[in-house]
Order: sequence, then structure tokens, then C-alpha cells
Amino acid sequence: MKKIYAIILLLCMVFTMSCTRKPPANENDLSVLVFITGVVAGSPPHELMAEGALEFARDNPNVNIKIYEAGMNQGEWERQLAEMVSGGEYDVVLSSNPSLPEICANIGKLFPNQKFIIADAQYEGNPQIKTYFYNQYEQSLFLGYLAGLITTSNMQNTNSQKRIGFIAAQEYPLLTRQMIPGFLEGARLVDPEIELDRRIIGSWADAARAAELTSAMIDAGVDVFTSIAGGAAQGLIRTASDRGAYIVWYNTNAYSQAPGVIVGCGIMEQKKLTMEILKDVLEGKMEYGFSQTIGVKEGYIRFDFDDPHYQNSLPQDIRERFENFFDNLVR
Repeated sequence: MKKIYAIILLLCMVFTMSCTRKPPANENDLSVLVFITGVVAGSPPHELMAEGALEFARDNPNVNIKIYEAGMNQGEWERQLAEMVSGGEYDVVLSSNPSLPEICANIGKLFPNQKFIIADAQYEGNPQIKTYFYNQYEQSLFLGYLAGLITTSNMQNTNSQKRIGFIAAQEYPLLTRQMIPGFLEGARLVDPEIELDRRIIGSWADAARAAELTSAMIDAGVDVFTSIAGGAAQGLIRTASDRGAYIVWYNTNAYSQAPGVIVGCGIMEQKKLTMEILKDVLEGKMEYGFSQTIGVKEGYIRFDFDDPHYQNSLPQDIRERFENFFDNLVR
């Protein structure tokens, strides 16, 4: 019975707090919780969001930013986020994760005044939530096309097997429905006989396991890789560098981590989007309840053609064919 009373008391407290909100020190002030689902370091989307939010706050002294790292245990995210917003001190929660909208919808039932903005996610119909959905199929398509050009070339570390690799930390809907199919389709636009070897690490931090998988995939004939693996991708980079293979990279410029190994980098304009979101919130222009899709044509997904490592790592004929393909996507 004591446990039942304790639960009832907790629920009463939660509902009481949901109806209250700490008034801002100034009506023009803005308080933002940047809720990182994982850790900032090693995750390009999180790094860019945090960087954009902090830069916006430096330019706008009336904006207060709290960066909170929730860790890798997804089962704890809902509890942590509910605790963070329970005091009503944040005007908006800003995050980036396709799994987060449902969590925010649950929390929003308890705290009906709380607003949530989530990048890299798709969710509609909830007046407390706005999402921005990156067209990762497009990025996967052009990175796959580049991988196809490389694996069918006579570059130094390629072989005759026409086999490319995708290493991911874990399975999730965006990966299985858009990224992996797009990567393979892009490669097969070069040669329909190209095969994809996909492996799952089971962790966003296990670089040793990523290294083991990379080595096994090279033994199986893979000569070009990509990954969505957070910090674990360091195992891929290390093994590809040691054994001789190429990598095309998602979301950020990583050429300098392994020049000549990382030979192509897609860019997700997460920092730009973050600063534009906060500007709209600060100016009272943010509209909630729907999802906005952004991709190549909108300028939020692109490729870094200007880095010397890209220009020096790939033969001219590959660069010309790839750049023509990308130009056609933009049109």
C-alpha cells in the first residue's frame, strides 16, 4: 500500500508541475534545453546541434542554452527528459533523433505547455512537437553512387569483387528503410552487379567490435565502406587505414581523420538548421504540429567538393562522373 500511495503522490506532483511554469526573467528571454540522445563527442549531428545552439546564444545574450547528454541507454531517455522539463524552466526542448517524437508525445501529456523541436525525425499532428526530416535517402544515394564508382575502378586498394560495406551501430527504421536501400541503389546505378555487405555492431561506442567487422568484411571482398556508428566508427577508420580500404562518410567533413582513406564526405547542415530554428523560436515564428522535409534541393544536405583531400584522393574521371550525378540531384 505504501508503494501505491507513493506512486499516487508522485503523479499528483507531476500534474501539479505540468500546470505551472516559471515565469521568464524577461519576456524576451529564451531558455532552451538541448537534449542529446547519447553524448556529443563522436556524433556529427549532436556536435553540430550543440555548436549551433551555443553560437546562437553567444550572438543573442537573452538566450540561455542547457546542453544535456542523456547517454546511450534509450530506456532512460523518457525518464531523464521528464525530470528535466518538470520544473517548467525551458521554453523549448531541442533534440535530434528519429526515436524521440514518441517519447516527447508521452511527456507532453504530462506537461501540456512544453514545446519540442526534433531534427532528423518525422512526426505530425501533435501541437507541441515540430520535426525536421532530413532526406537521408538522397545522401545515401549519392554516397552509394560514389562508392560504386570507386569499387568498380582500378584505384590502388580496390579489387574485382564489386562489394561495398555498410556498418551501423544498431538497426532503426530510418536506417533500414532509407539509408541502406539508398546506398545500395546509388551503387547499382553505376553497376547493377554491385553487392552490399551490411553488419550491425550492437553499440554506438564499441570501436573494437567495429574493427573486427571491418576486417572480416575486407576478407570477404569489401573495398569501400560507409557507416552510421558514432564513436564506434573509429574502429572502421583504423582498420581501413591499416588494411587498405576506402570510406565514404555521412553528415560531416571527416577527410582529415584519414586522408586518402576517407575519400568522400556528405554534409548535413545541422548547425545551420539549429540556428535557424532558434531564430524562429526567438522571433515567435515557429509553427508546431507538422514535419518539414529538407534535403539536397533545400540546401540542408550537400557534399564537400572543395576539400583538397577529396580532390587529391580520387581520379579526375571519378570526380567528374560523381559531380555530374550530384548536379542532377540538385536540379
